[in-house]
Amino acid sequence: MSVLIKNGTIVTAEQTYRSNILCDNGVIVEIGENLAADGNTRIIDAEGQYVMPGGIDPHTHMELPFMGTVASESFYTGTAAAAAGGTTMIIDFVIPDPQENLLSAYKKWRGWAEKAATDYSFPVAVTWWDESVYQDMGVLVKEHGVNSFKHFMAYKNAIMAPDETLVKSFSRCLELGAIPTVHAENGELVYFLQQEMKRKGIFGPEGHPQSRPPEVEGEAANRAIRIAQTLKVPIYVVHVSCNESLEAITRARNEGQRVYGEALAGHLEIDDSVYLNKDWESAAAHVMSPPFRPKGHQEKLWQGLQSGNLQTTATDHCCFCADQKAAGKDDFSLIPNGTAGVEDRMAILWDSGVNTGRLTMNEFVAVTSANAARIFNIYPQKGTIQKGADADIVVWDPEGTRTISAKTHHQNVDFNIFEGRTVQGIPTYTLSRGQVVWDNGELQAIEGAGRYVNRPPFNQAYAAVKKAAVLNEPKAVNRK
Repeated sequence: MSVLIKNGTIVTAEQTYRSNILCDNGVIVEIGENLAADGNTRIIDAEGQYVMPGGIDPHTHMELPFMGTVASESFYTGTAAAAAGGTTMIIDFVIPDPQENLLSAYKKWRGWAEKAATDYSFPVAVTWWDESVYQDMGVLVKEHGVNSFKHFMAYKNAIMAPDETLVKSFSRCLELGAIPTVHAENGELVYFLQQEMKRKGIFGPEGHPQSRPPEVEGEAANRAIRIAQTLKVPIYVVHVSCNESLEAITRARNEGQRVYGEALAGHLEIDDSVYLNKDWESAAAHVMSPPFRPKGHQEKLWQGLQSGNLQTTATDHCCFCADQKAAGKDDFSLIPNGTAGVEDRMAILWDSGVNTGRLTMNEFVAVTSANAARIFNIYPQKGTIQKGADADIVVWDPEGTRTISAKTHHQNVDFNIFEGRTVQGIPTYTLSRGQVVWDNGELQAIEGAGRYVNRPPFNQAYAAVKKAAVLNEPKAVNRK
C-alpha cells in the first residue's frame, strides 16, 4: 500500500517547507502540493505537525553477550521500541570475543538481527589482532557493507584494544576507507581505580563513577585522536560524556582534523547523583560506561552539539534487568554496564533541545539522523526527505505529550532512566520504508521486516583526507 502524507511541514537538516509526500514501494516517490492518490493509498493528515526523517540511532547493543549475561533487548523488541519513539534505523555492533574470527562473529550477529522490525547496520569491533583480522576487515568492507570498526579502550582483560592494536587497525581502516570508532576510557586506569575503590571499602554502585572519572575518558579520547591524526585517518568518538573528551575533540577539530563526536541522550540530561540513591537497584540500574557525570558536564555537551563539535546523538541502548544487575550486588565492577533509551531519545532531544531554544528544528534533524547518515555514508538514502530516499519518516506532533515510564514503554527492560519525565513533542506516526509501524499510539512493527543496510566506504571526508595525505607524504632526502 502506498502512503500519502499531506498538509504537514517538512523539516530536514537544511530546509523547512509545507508540502505533501507520496511513498510507494519503500521509497519517497513524489513531493509536491497536488499529489494524486488512488483507492489503495493510505492518507495521513499531518496538519499542524512536522514531517521529518526517521531517527537513526548510531549506537545500540541488542542481544549483546556481556559481563556474564546477555542484554535483555532482542533485535525485534529493540527496533520495535525504537519505532515507537520515531527512530527507524539502528547501527548496532558486532563484538567478537578475543581470538574470535571477525567474519564468524559478523555472521552470528546477522543471524540474531533477522528479527529486526526496522533497518539496521553493523560496525565490527576489533578486539584483538593478527593477520586474519587484517584480512577479515577487507572482506567485511568489500563484501558486507561495513565501513566502520569499533575499538574499546576499556574493559581490561576482556575486549580492550591496546595501542598497538589501535595503530594497526586504524592504519587498515585508512587503506579501506573505513572509519575507526573508539570507546574512549583508559582501561588501565579504570582497572587500577576499581581496585583502589574496593581497597577503601567501596563496593556499591557509587564506586562505578569514582573509578571512571572524566580524566580517564579525556586522556583516552586525546590519545585515540592523536593516533588518528598521526595516521591521517578520520575518527569517531562514541558516547562523549564529559567536557574533558569534548575539549580533546574541539581542539583537534580546530586544528583541521576530521574528528566526529557522539553524545548520548542520557549523558545530556542525567548527572552522577543517581549513584548515591539509597536504593541499590535504582543506583545499579544507572551503571553504564562512561558513567553519568557531575552537574555542569551536561550543559557542556549541549554546547558541543550547538557548536557542531558533537555531530550525532545516540543511546548506547544496552538493557539489563534488575536480576541481571544483581550480579554485582557485592562488587560494583561486576554490575553489567548498560542502560536503555532507544524509544526515548527523539522526544528527550526535542523537549530539552528544540523546546528550550538550544536547537533549531533543522539542527534536531541533523543530530538525530542526517549527520549520522552522512558520516556513515548512507545519505541521502537515509537521513533526509527527498525523492528516491527510503521512506523512513516520522510525523511529529510538537504539542503532544508523554510521561516516560517503565510501566508503559516498549523497551524490554524493567527500568527507565527517564522515569516520570513528561516530554512535549512525540511521534504520531512512524514509517519504516513506507510501512506504518507506529500508528497514533499503536505499535504495528512486524518482526523480521527490517533490512540490513550496506554502508559503502570512503565517505566525503576521505576525499579531503586522501588529498592531504598525498601532499604530506614523507619524502626521503637525496644526498648523492
